[in-house]
Amino acid sequence: MLDSLKQTGKTIGREISRAWEGLSDGWRELLSRSSNALTHFGRHKEQVAQEGGALAAFPSWSLLAGEVEETSRDIVVRVELPGMNKEDCQITIDGNMLHVTGEKAFERDTGDSTYHVMERAYGAFQRSIALPRNVSVDKAEARYSNGVLTVRLPKVGSDTARSIPVD
Repeated sequence: MLDSLKQTGKTIGREISRAWEGLSDGWRELLSRSSNALTHFGRHKEQVAQEGGALAAFPSWSLLAGEVEETSRDIVVRVELPGMNKEDCQITIDGNMLHVTGEKAFERDTGDSTYHVMERAYGAFQRSIALPRNVSVDKAEARYSNGVLTVRLPKVGSDTARSIPVD
């Protein structure tokens, strides 16, 4: 009987260790790949009061996943902004930083429901993304489609290498 309990304890220990490794790997990847995407959604006290406290129970942090792609001519930035309209966000470029600010509004169809899962964040946010090159702000273009904001920024200067003779 004692040997059976010891064996069960070892098996449980191995399973807990394996589960912990998987969880640790997930957190490491989240932090290494998405730490900049972790965005704070601030709420005004009057918003929380207006929604009868329901908004206070929702998370105030969420991921706004993005990507920065470089082509021969442009830097293309895409940021996922689900549940928003294009009028809800603004884009600012300051040096080599692109800032997306906005507000994700809380909407509720009925006031007499109960939430069982609350993973979406609401409120004002700012997401900053470093640009790898200098860009032409005057020729920048932005569009919003299917919950994804795409900002196309033409690069400034030439990337081609050339030799310069020394006199």
